[in-house]
Amino acid sequence: MEMYPYWQRQDKKPLFPEIEWNKPERRDQAGKLLIIGGSAGNFRAVALAYEAALKAGIGQVKVLVPDSLKKMIPPIITDIIFAPSNISGSFSMDAEAEFMAAASWTDSILLIGDTNKNSETAILFEALLKKTDKLTVITRDAVDILMSSFTELLNRENTIIISSFAQTQKIFQTVYYPKILTFSMQLSNLAETLHKFTTTYPILIGTLHAENFILSEDGKIITTPLANNFTDNLSPLKIWSGEIPTKIAVYTTWNKSKKLAASASALTI
Repeated sequence: MEMYPYWQRQDKKPLFPEIEWNKPERRDQAGKLLIIGGSAGNFRAVALAYEAALKAGIGQVKVLVPDSLKKMIPPIITDIIFAPSNISGSFSMDAEAEFMAAASWTDSILLIGDTNKNSETAILFEALLKKTDKLTVITRDAVDILMSSFTELLNRENTIIISSFAQTQKIFQTVYYPKILTFSMQLSNLAETLHKFTTTYPILIGTLHAENFILSEDGKIITTPLANNFTDNLSPLKIWSGEIPTKIAVYTTWNKSKKLAASASALTI
């Protein structure tokens, strides 16, 4: 990568073993995570993220779901907040008080998706992100529901976006970024583009392309190929189910000043 001094490749072994070594041993010092998502009949991603966060070692986790799910949430999820839902079973605007109270409790927020493309929920999410500066991971269809807000959200610090390549394309189009992403582009071209993109915007972004998971923040790039000894951990299924974004949320909660290194380390556990 001599031609690309901003690019590191994580293969065969973790780039930042100290991140794992410094993992909090006491649960009361291991941070708090708020998971927001779900809609009528749709809670699988919320449940999976809850389990993944506890497995990764977060100290406390709460889930915030619409009250349309009251009869469906499995008993394994014990720390749960029900917020008002609208006629479609998604979060309604009346849920803002619950959102802000939960945000004041937590260290970090994970918008896990499964919320349907509901305009009330989109407005609610946007209001939350404007009113809190807490570290927030946005992934899965939460990216889609917030798409029209990215002109502002890309300037929000403490924001991590884990998006598909198609979603990343759309984000670039939404903010009229002067570089076009194509599925046929070389990994090196994407790395260079994301290098410039994250020099412009204070976010961390992760996406999958050319059999690599690529992370970028502050102009720096880390790629991790799927075909290595992390393969069991870093599969497209685990990325798009929300398991990998949840691990990233947990590890960045512990390492807010080293979000890129923490996110890369979360891929290897």
